[in-house]
Amino acid sequence: MLKLGIIGTGIMGANHARVAAAHPAFDLVAVVDPQLERAQTLADRFDATAYSSLDECIGQLDCAIVATPTEYHFATATQLLEAGVHTLVEKPITTTVDEADELIALAANRGLVLTVGHVERFNPAVLELPNLVKDPIHITANRVSPYSPRVTVGVVLDLMVHDLDIVAQLAGSTPVSVKSSTQTVRSDSEDLATALITFANGVTATVTASRIGQQKIREITITQAENYIAVDLLRQDVTLHRVDHSEFLSSEGARYRQTGVVEIPFLEHRGEPLGLEHDDFAAAINDGRAPRVTGQQGAAALALALRVVEAAG
Repeated sequence: MLKLGIIGTGIMGANHARVAAAHPAFDLVAVVDPQLERAQTLADRFDATAYSSLDECIGQLDCAIVATPTEYHFATATQLLEAGVHTLVEKPITTTVDEADELIALAANRGLVLTVGHVERFNPAVLELPNLVKDPIHITANRVSPYSPRVTVGVVLDLMVHDLDIVAQLAGSTPVSVKSSTQTVRSDSEDLATALITFANGVTATVTASRIGQQKIREITITQAENYIAVDLLRQDVTLHRVDHSEFLSSEGARYRQTGVVEIPFLEHRGEPLGLEHDDFAAAINDGRAPRVTGQQGAAALALALRVVEAAG
């Protein structure tokens, strides 16, 4: 089993600890937080040891999950990689692209796994999309949540970055144009953002994220020449819509008919996305392969998110 440490005891740190403690590939040995009492509370739930500093336990770790506030991602991940520890960093990977590039280079030089916690990439509905998306024309993503005062960063880096990552993977090309508009309603940073993105291959996308809604919405649609794909990330389901055209002869002469067809594909993967993310992290380490979400992809998602913020002015 891989000896795992969780750094950070917020909501995501607690979720990672819960999933990792039940995972057959991991032995959760350390929970780290500068507030030792918080680390102790979480560690006690899963028979792990609490530490107030990474220095106290880094020597016993094979791998680690960085779930600290984003501004500490770079320093924490650097310390782990320099110590030879495979690392999963929560999204966004860092605060700047330069920092992300440094982590990518460090991991490559040390032969270590560096992956980024874009957990929606492990949603069973999203995992099915590569089998269905062949020639996208336009992609929409809509992510809405109620307001939470605990979040200190803007909605683009908090929520939209998930969909920017997914959209970029589906488009399969480099963004060449980014236009955006934001509104600040309840916090000191943007609470609602809409982006229009054009990719080098001609694919376009509109992405909206809001944290001033009254319910949770997580939806993606993909328009293709032959069909329209609707994805509900909360329900983890995918629906394909297409129209069949036919001509036939009747007693009144030639007739033309359009028939709407709805297909619901079988989803090969099932389970909690965070658990599937942990599966991938463990397999990347044990099999010596690249993770599903690479450091480079995490850096690209960050770069696109920063372009959305900049374009809004």
